[in-house]
Amino acid sequence: MAITLSKGQKVDLTKTNPGLVRGVIGLGWDTNKYSGGQGFDLDASAFLVDASNRCQNDHDFIFYNNLEHPSGALVHTGDNRTGEGDGDDEQVVVDFSKIPAYVDRIGITVTIHDADARSQNFGQVSNAFVRLKDEATGEELIRFDLGEDFSIETAVVFCELYKHGNDWKFNAIGSGFSGGLGALCRNYGLEV
Repeated sequence: MAITLSKGQKVDLTKTNPGLVRGVIGLGWDTNKYSGGQGFDLDASAFLVDASNRCQNDHDFIFYNNLEHPSGALVHTGDNRTGEGDGDDEQVVVDFSKIPAYVDRIGITVTIHDADARSQNFGQVSNAFVRLKDEATGEELIRFDLGEDFSIETAVVFCELYKHGNDWKFNAIGSGFSGGLGALCRNYGLEV
């Protein structure tokens, strides 16, 4: 049975699940009926950062145009441009055995593509969630439902995986940003 988290809660991931090698991070959402006449395209991204909360290079930013980290530690399974249907809208697979030693945290984010041009924001998004399941067993281990706390934000850090000694933990963040993907990239030390 999955552990359901609230915003700000942290939980052991690899210590509590010692057999966990590969996890599937599933992200999902629905869009409210009013869209301003434009379709929504939400995009999941991952930022592998060092102890100073910075990506060391562009390869540490995993998104629809860079689907796999050179180490094989993270693989984005592809862009879902509509978000229609039940279940995960986008997924990122993490292999804990391949995460480079310099990586201290992995930020898992979602942005709205062309949000400003389309006059869209996370106030128009509902039922957003992130979950982590064991790839080997398919068992959902952790789930965080974000709630409806957003209004003008165009990017959200859903969660972070972070290193604690030799183990990895999960932190339910749920923090919004204005400025979309560019703001997130700058936050994690990348030039846009």
